[in-house]
Amino acid sequence: MKNLNLTLIFSLLLGLLASTSYAGDYKAVTISEPEDGATVSSPVKVCMKPWNVEFEPAKKGVNEGKGHNHILVDVGLPNLGQPIPKDANHIHMGDGSSCKKIKLSSGKHTIRTLFGKGNHIPYNPPLTDSIEVKVK
Repeated sequence: MKNLNLTLIFSLLLGLLASTSYAGDYKAVTISEPEDGATVSSPVKVCMKPWNVEFEPAKKGVNEGKGHNHILVDVGLPNLGQPIPKDANHIHMGDGSSCKKIKLSSGKHTIRTLFGKGNHIPYNPPLTDSIEVKVK
């Protein structure tokens, strides 16, 4: 019985250590504002939060684990091997900021963040998050 308890405790500790090291390697960028499903007014303040990556201006170049945000409005993910387009639906935040106010028309919109390197090419697998909002 003692050996069974020790084995169980050892297994639990190994599992905890394994999940802790995985959490340390986990990279993501999430949308922290507005909340998914929120009703908002335009312009909409969109903020992102980094997890094990660092926001920096595009002019600093390509540095592993670093880059800048792009806000995609009502479009899917672009080709991950190409620079992210720059137009009304693909908003670049090349200054390295974490928040930006964007003008949106009334109605429902899907807002997605896509983290890219200094050359505007997204990480692969993509570091992305999306929400839906309703603009009054």
